[in-house]
Amino acid sequence: MKPYLFILLLLALFISLTSRAQEEAGKDSLAVTKGNVFEKVDEEASFPEGLDGWRKFLEKNLNPNVPVENSAPVGIYTVLVQFIVDRNGNISDIKPLTRIGYGMEQEVVRILKKSGTWKPAMQNNRAVNAYRKQPVTFMVEDDSFEITTTTAYTLFTDTDNEISLKVDRVKNEDLQLTIAGAIITSRGDGKYIIRVKKKGRVIMALYNTKKKKPVGSVSFEVKDPKDK
Repeated sequence: MKPYLFILLLLALFISLTSRAQEEAGKDSLAVTKGNVFEKVDEEASFPEGLDGWRKFLEKNLNPNVPVENSAPVGIYTVLVQFIVDRNGNISDIKPLTRIGYGMEQEVVRILKKSGTWKPAMQNNRAVNAYRKQPVTFMVEDDSFEITTTTAYTLFTDTDNEISLKVDRVKNEDLQLTIAGAIITSRGDGKYIIRVKKKGRVIMALYNTKKKKPVGSVSFEVKDPKDK
């Protein structure tokens, strides 16, 4: 083989490898947030035993009474926690992304610290350090009253949200509902229309006007109608 031909082949190989490396780096750079931790990956980090295993882990380790013990209103609460799973499956930098309170975020952080080694995220067929966002849902119920909404404990902005409410030992005409910043209209027979303007979380207070005492409270998550 002539020297110049050998040089040209080496040059072609170098260009090919460089181009491939740049291509791979381009893919990775879209996912890296800082350092070598990925935000978007081909395959997210996951609990080693899958969804069934995660559910069993929660049943065994999560204390579902934490919001009740901290006097949370009736409702459904979804806590979202972010953490890093490294390429070896170890968890670090656990950080709540929600601020619901009533001890729920702390409880999820506590059980994640006990969750052991996870299956690492995959990017370009290799294990990488990556962020993981994990939701955990709590439910608080009260047997003394029954509430029904089209979407469980969720209201939508600038919409006529219809709810039905039955309270033990309280007549409908003696029941008063209030939500800060919302308009509540009674339609009779325990049915109400609620209109709210802002997204977030609101608390509905229930009051017995005849006995002049509070009955309880309900927490709703308020979303944009396009999120239905």
